[in-house]
Amino acid sequence: MVATTLILLLVLIGLSIPVGAALGVLGLILDPLYSFLPLTRGIGELAWSTNNEFLLVAIPLFILLGEVLLRAGFAERMYGAMSLWLSWLPGGLMHANIGASALFAATSGSSVATAATVGTVSIPQIKRYGYNEPLFLGSLAAGGTLGILIPPSINLVIYGVLTNASVPKLYLAGIVPGLLLAGLFMLTVIVACLIRPAWGGQKISATWGERMRSLVHLGPPLGIFLLVVGSIYAGLATPTEAAALGVLGALILAAWFGRLTLSMLREAVEGTMKASAMIMLIILAASFLNFVMAATGITDAITSSISGLGISPLQMLLVIVVFYLVLGCFMETLSMMITTIPIVAPIMLQLGYDPIWLGILIIILVEAALITPPVGLNLFVVQSLRKGGSMTAVIVGSLPFVLAMAALLVLITVFPSLVLFLPRVFS
Repeated sequence: MVATTLILLLVLIGLSIPVGAALGVLGLILDPLYSFLPLTRGIGELAWSTNNEFLLVAIPLFILLGEVLLRAGFAERMYGAMSLWLSWLPGGLMHANIGASALFAATSGSSVATAATVGTVSIPQIKRYGYNEPLFLGSLAAGGTLGILIPPSINLVIYGVLTNASVPKLYLAGIVPGLLLAGLFMLTVIVACLIRPAWGGQKISATWGERMRSLVHLGPPLGIFLLVVGSIYAGLATPTEAAALGVLGALILAAWFGRLTLSMLREAVEGTMKASAMIMLIILAASFLNFVMAATGITDAITSSISGLGISPLQMLLVIVVFYLVLGCFMETLSMMITTIPIVAPIMLQLGYDPIWLGILIIILVEAALITPPVGLNLFVVQSLRKGGSMTAVIVGSLPFVLAMAALLVLITVFPSLVLFLPRVFS
């Protein structure tokens, strides 16, 4: 059963069927093969129970928050401010790519939105200042992954829903690793540009007066971050309510800067509807697939076979890391999370791993999947923003940043307090 399920999944993905449809079709195929009852009759109830989750309302709200900030022009001004503060480092604007991605990640909660937003602003600077194109594009693809680790994160919400883990604790746990990962990305750029100085492009000079005046453009995203995260930890709002507060704050800021128009709102709502529909389709299809796998005994067979290996917790951790890295090369990240976490999490928790720590580990592995070929979503996003050129440049430029993610995995494994310190302090 397990081999058949895996082969069918790879075949459906290989046929370039959209991931949400592929998961649903796989469930429809497995149902008559291994179930003596027509499990498809439970789709209606399953769809209702899956959607009837208050925490999931945060997903379209966080997407709308990012859409409003993007279309109100805050991203461009934020990138300009970051370039003035960080361009003196070896690598110049590549540090602005990472810094702006980290800051935008603190408001959007979406990796794709982060990569697309910062990339739209920064890619024209490659030829203007003579940067090494692959490394510059890699910094954009990697910087975009910060959107699912630095809170508020849509993927952390989904992990919380799937494992009944505390989303506020997950948000706290993601802060230090998120900042560490941004720092490791910047260190990667510095090392590369010290080895090959020509890769760093032309130096951009700025006076302290210009830098100080630019701080006003960093205020809106920081204010939204404090409003969203602060309201949660002050006990004033749930994550869903905090997302709604963030949208309200973004609309007020857009109006204050004269960017709130009906056409902007329509575009923001349309973008939110498209992204939310895609995410919810994947969630529904994966939920049906998980239901079929559990009812037919496939989930138990997978769990038993893994548990029966008789390996230590550390060895199991290595197996899980390799599993996600390999699977991430062939599967879209959101659907990968939804289909694997119900199987992986119980095994790892039984071995004594903390659910909050495990959530951050899985998110980092999912981040790696975003920039590893052939299905790395951020690779396609960055490539789509270019006016030409091969995808190879984006892939090659992203590989050093995968090593930075591997370094972070080692750090949080050796020093789990990097993840758990803040949740324990504020619990």
